[in-house]
Amino acid sequence: MASFLYRVGHFSYTRRWVVLITWLVVLLAVGGAALASGMKMTEDIAIPGTESANAQQILEERFGDAASGVGSGTGGSAGAGSEADQPATARVIVAAPEGTSLTGDGGLAPVLDALEGVTSAADVASISDPATTGTISPDGGAVYFDVQFTVPADDVPAATLGALTSAQTALEADGFTVALSGGPFTEPLELISATEGAGVVLALLVLLVTFGSLLAAGMPILTALLGVGIGLAGVLSFSSVVTISSATLTLALMLGLAVGIDYALFLLSRHRQQLAEGVDPAESAGRAVGTAGSAIVFAGLTVVVALSGLAVTGIPFLGTMGFAAAATVAVAVLIAVTLLPALMGFAGTRLIPRGRAAARAQRSAKAENRWGTLITRHPVWTLVTGVLVLGAVALPATSMRLGLPDAGQEPVTSNERQAYDLLAENFGPGINGPLVVLVDAADDPAALADATARVTEALGGVANVAYVAPAAPNGAVNGMLGPDQPAPEGTPEADAALILVLPTTGPNDVETADVVHDIRALRADIEEATGTHIWVTGAAAANIDITQKLSDALPLFLAIVVGLAFILLLVAFRSILVPVTAVLGFLLTVAAAFGATTAVYQWGWLSDVFRVAAPAPLLSFMPVLLVGVLFGLAMDYQVFLVSRMREDHVHGAAPLAAVRSGYSHGARVVLAAALIMISVFSSFVFSGNSTIGPIAFAMGFGVAVDALVVRMTMIPAVMALLGKSAWWLPRWLDRLVPNVDIEGAALERGATTHVAEPEAEPARR
Repeated sequence: MASFLYRVGHFSYTRRWVVLITWLVVLLAVGGAALASGMKMTEDIAIPGTESANAQQILEERFGDAASGVGSGTGGSAGAGSEADQPATARVIVAAPEGTSLTGDGGLAPVLDALEGVTSAADVASISDPATTGTISPDGGAVYFDVQFTVPADDVPAATLGALTSAQTALEADGFTVALSGGPFTEPLELISATEGAGVVLALLVLLVTFGSLLAAGMPILTALLGVGIGLAGVLSFSSVVTISSATLTLALMLGLAVGIDYALFLLSRHRQQLAEGVDPAESAGRAVGTAGSAIVFAGLTVVVALSGLAVTGIPFLGTMGFAAAATVAVAVLIAVTLLPALMGFAGTRLIPRGRAAARAQRSAKAENRWGTLITRHPVWTLVTGVLVLGAVALPATSMRLGLPDAGQEPVTSNERQAYDLLAENFGPGINGPLVVLVDAADDPAALADATARVTEALGGVANVAYVAPAAPNGAVNGMLGPDQPAPEGTPEADAALILVLPTTGPNDVETADVVHDIRALRADIEEATGTHIWVTGAAAANIDITQKLSDALPLFLAIVVGLAFILLLVAFRSILVPVTAVLGFLLTVAAAFGATTAVYQWGWLSDVFRVAAPAPLLSFMPVLLVGVLFGLAMDYQVFLVSRMREDHVHGAAPLAAVRSGYSHGARVVLAAALIMISVFSSFVFSGNSTIGPIAFAMGFGVAVDALVVRMTMIPAVMALLGKSAWWLPRWLDRLVPNVDIEGAALERGATTHVAEPEAEPARR
């Protein structure tokens, strides 16, 4: 591999215009494909095959448009996976001025008058009637209307939105409190904002300090941005056939920026080190790609494997996130080993370190590092201290709860949060996460009435249930649409009925989960007695189902990812103990990341600092996602640091000397790489987004712990304790494992032979 990559690097350096133009053409091609796809995105989180998803599908089949939005509330984005091109819905919540009621004489008239213009607005299909739907609060203090559009949210005319906001303004002028939510009033996620820009600026500053050169510092930023552009455009080009969410794009953006800058930093550092030692620039580019590039390829491959492994969970949206991020990382690797050497060619000798940068390069060449010497001199104390510290940080994870984000976690200034709070205040917390009990009597429609009556009676006895709505059939039951309402001639016989259930608690509360489990527990007897099927769905039920399936998928995912990564590290380092210590260190990292994230986002510690609007359970898919991403990134630092130790050992250094010299050569670059990644992730932490913020925090904290505590402190101590046995490999396994030469021993031999040839001397002078 080292020899092949050497040729790639040398070719890219000498044929720099070809390489540059090729990548620009690729960017234009994928950009055009993205535009042609329409770049459709959806924020729905769904897992086909769960009870709630199956029930939602039956609900839509039996009730059609009448089932649109039933059970969604404002409690979260969990659902059956509604598409972005379906007709949108919005909700108007109106609270009466203090001391007044909407149920008195003429109390509702001002509200109806203000909304009169909305009814006739373009693309408005209907507005619900509170008197019919029962959406007036028990005390008459508030009411809400559901607005059904005929077009998707992005296509609702501006004039129609203007009619809604004008009604809001008029009512607020009369003392009413009004909130608009859903559909076109849901704030879109900004992929690029001032906070993300700040992360890039911080990364540039770290690079500037590291290299001491603006030219060298700018190159990793440039290549990373180009790689992210190609990666995101490539992902969006599939949006017409695959469901893409803004969270998918944000994850790809975060990782693409972080690893793109880090990989370029690692490669460029090796190149500048060699230039400081007097190596010819073209030769140095080839050697840098052959040695550091080998580590980058293996590190990137580990990240790609970890992210692609998300597909084994069987969860579509998670698999899509993994593949999108993996593709962006793969592009970052390709750009690092091709485009970056081309840019090195354009820069030429201007990349040779000068001044302080040259002095740092000399110290690195002499393998001077006090911290590395200290921790390898006292390895036992280092390991004990590290384990105790990370164990303490991990303790909050023992109380970690999982769920899906809801509007109650959004900033208080958002439309969704204002609607959430207004509904909870006037209708009770359960209104934001209503449950839908579906009675399916397709096998025997005549049994529907009896089954519905039994279910309604049983629901009244379930703890923590605030309200059970009258059953709503999808047709006539015994010739009636309802009490004293004969069905018109030709009305089909009902074969299903839905019952709306409001818990006394919010969608992410433990008590709401208990309600779902209690309802599902009582249905067996009713199903057996009536021959019907009873389903429970709604946002809160979907939340529970998704969380359970994700939790069940985590062990298998962890086993597959760790197993494949172990094999990759075994091949890269030709050692059994090095991959074992790498995996054990990762387990400490992920435990600490879970603990810190639980303390901040669930317990509310430092919530003002990290812009946590309201403490809540952690994202149900965060553990799986964090394991995949952090494992890949942790192995990045393992490869970057230990590959240099392996390189020095292969070239003849004693085990302890190899650990110290390899640490000295790699520690500074790994530190800079970690600071860059932390800067990028931190910029997304402060975006205020309830989905992305916790993920970014967990990744940023995890990278900090892994790079600074595990890889740069504990791993060198372990390597010092293991000594020569760190590189032990059974003979039978040594014969089976291919020699990929990640340390570039073949290049070193070739360089030595070349120097010995007399005719080569004039060229070197």
